[in-house]
Formats: sequence, C-alpha cells, structure tokens
Amino acid sequence: MNDGDRLPALLGGTPAFPDGPPRVGFSEDVGDALRRLAADGGWARYEGPESDGLRAELAEAASVRHTRLVAGGTAAVEIALRGVGVGPGDEVVLAAYDFKANLTDVLALGATPVLVDVRRDDAQLDVDAAIDACGPRTKAVLFSHLHGGTVDTATLVPACRRRGVAVVEDACQAPGLWLCRPGHARGDVGVLSFGGSKLLSAGRGGAVLTDDDRVAQRIKLHLDRGNDLSPMSELQAAVLRPQLATFSAAEAERAAGAAQLLDALSDQDTLRPLARSDEPSGLYKLGFWYRTDTISRDLFCRAMRAEGVALDPAFAALHKTHGRSRYRSASGLEIATDAGNALVVLHHPVLTCGPETVAAVADAIGKTLAAADELSALSDSP
Repeated sequence: MNDGDRLPALLGGTPAFPDGPPRVGFSEDVGDALRRLAADGGWARYEGPESDGLRAELAEAASVRHTRLVAGGTAAVEIALRGVGVGPGDEVVLAAYDFKANLTDVLALGATPVLVDVRRDDAQLDVDAAIDACGPRTKAVLFSHLHGGTVDTATLVPACRRRGVAVVEDACQAPGLWLCRPGHARGDVGVLSFGGSKLLSAGRGGAVLTDDDRVAQRIKLHLDRGNDLSPMSELQAAVLRPQLATFSAAEAERAAGAAQLLDALSDQDTLRPLARSDEPSGLYKLGFWYRTDTISRDLFCRAMRAEGVALDPAFAALHKTHGRSRYRSASGLEIATDAGNALVVLHHPVLTCGPETVAAVADAIGKTLAAADELSALSDSP
C-alpha cells in the first residue's frame, strides 16, 4: 500500500471509489418486465394485471386486506392522514426531526403539527413525549422509522388506541417492517415509497396499507374521481413486482453489510450508529451521530464524497426550517435540534455490494478521520 492510498482523496490521495459511489446493478428480472410491457403495449395501460398483481402481493406480504397504489410516498402520507380522518382544526403529533413533507402534508389538510422531541440514542420519535402530547384535538400520531432506527411501536400503538388516536406509520425508509415482519406492532395505516432511490424503486410511486375498512373507504372516496387522483402506472407496478419477490433476501444482505460496517467502525467514537449492530433495520439510509468537534460535519461529508462514498448530512430539524406559526411544539426539542446539526447518513447500495466494498467504505472513513488535523485546515466551502 503506497502513501497515496492512506491519504484522503480531498488531500490528493487515491479515492476509495474513483468511479463514484457503488450502485446496485440493473436486475434482469426488471429488464424482462420492461421488455415484456414494451412488446405487448402494456406499458400504456391505465390499469391492468401488473397493478392488480402488485396490490395482491403487497397485501399478502403485509397481511392486510387493503392496499392502495399511489403516485408517491409524500402523496401516500397525505392520503393516509385523510384515511384516518385528519382535517381542519385537528392536531397531528410528529417528531421534530423528520422528513419535511410530513409536516407540510399535515398543513395541507388544515391541521396543526404538534412537534415532539426524539431519543438521544437513536434519534427516533420519543414515544413517551408523543403520548404525553396527545390532547382533545389530537387525531393522529404520524411517525417515521429513520436511518436504520425503529420507533417503539409496541408502546406507542396500544397507548394511542386507548386514547382513540390513530397511528400513521411512515415506513418509506423501512418497508421491511411491514413486508417482512408480521409480528411488528403496526400502526392503523402503513405508508411505503417507491421513489428512485428507495429500497423498492420504480422511479416514483408509493402505497398505503391498512386493515381498517373505514380508512380504506375514506381513501377510496377521496381518490376515485372517474380517474384515479393519485395513480401508479402499469409500468411502475411491473418493475416493482420482481423486486418485491426478492426483497427479503435483499434485506438480509443489507443487514449483513451494515453489521460488517458497524463492527469495523466500533473502535472509533466519532461516528455513533443509530442502528443496533445485532439487528439493523430500515437500511435505506444508515445513520450516525457525528461528533462535530473533530472536523465539521459538512467538511467530513465533503471528504467522504471525494472518496466516492455516498455519505451526507441528514435532514434539517422541522422547527428550524418552518415558522413558529406553522406548528405547535410540546417541548424544547433540544435533541431534535442536535439531530438536525449532527446526523450523517450512508446511502444503502454499498451494503449489498459485498464484503470487499463494505471494507473499503470502512477504510475510507478511517483514513478520513485519521487525517482530521490536516483536513481541518481546509475551508468548508466546496
């Protein structure tokens, strides 16, 4: 190994991945689906056997009676909130650290977001805080499983049901919790995303899953307008079906890759994982608390990008990006503030590219942290 191999790429060394971040290869099964629909004209259908098949397969995997295919994950969250009856004057409790569209979906329905804090260990919704924030106007709790962590649904769901509060579970980053874990304590409605970077991808698209007849009926009344208000195409459904068939195996492969990476990073204290190394879950983004007293988070992520590793700053906290008039806060939100300032996330494809690739990611992180003093002399600007 020469000196250039140990020097971070940002300082002139050899990048770990000179061609850029590793990507998941194009599946032959997906290619076959595309070619089949191109040949028989099925790609142009509004609705057909691919959509019917995907609905049935998702329902079977999730053990639910109602599956609605929709245009995207953000649309799915709004539709799920409509399904549980959220409307003007209601309140919806959600974490102050979450994807920004969840807050704006609540606002779009004329309801008020009530922001609560997250946990210090894994940056997931603080379930006790969410339960305490439920009041007479609370219609639902909306939460996401984020960055390899999982929300404590075993505590949250029964507590909400005792209060007559609906639970909308955003599993866009963690579809396996609905599709691979039948024993998982689930919300009244589950939301999936099939966006271009997601674990199940069709470029766009999403799904709303529920076993509640009343929720399904409200969704049907909202979306059925002669045409579907929020449709998924036959082409999207066709490319999702072969991915769903192999999803459990891919989940196991991602978990193995994540466990290997977390083990390799266990001797350092600059990056602290949100996921448990013995049971990583929801591995669309593998998240870490980053200790910002080494080099700044932005500079560290810039250095990792120079290595060809897709590691980036995570979300901004919702209360830092929206005016106070748009939400009500139930506490000081100190941990959510910290999460918005300190979390970093690794994109999932490297986790399924094999042990050598995962080892190269760990090595790139190690050599970057080892050169913190030299890197700190650089500007944070790109």
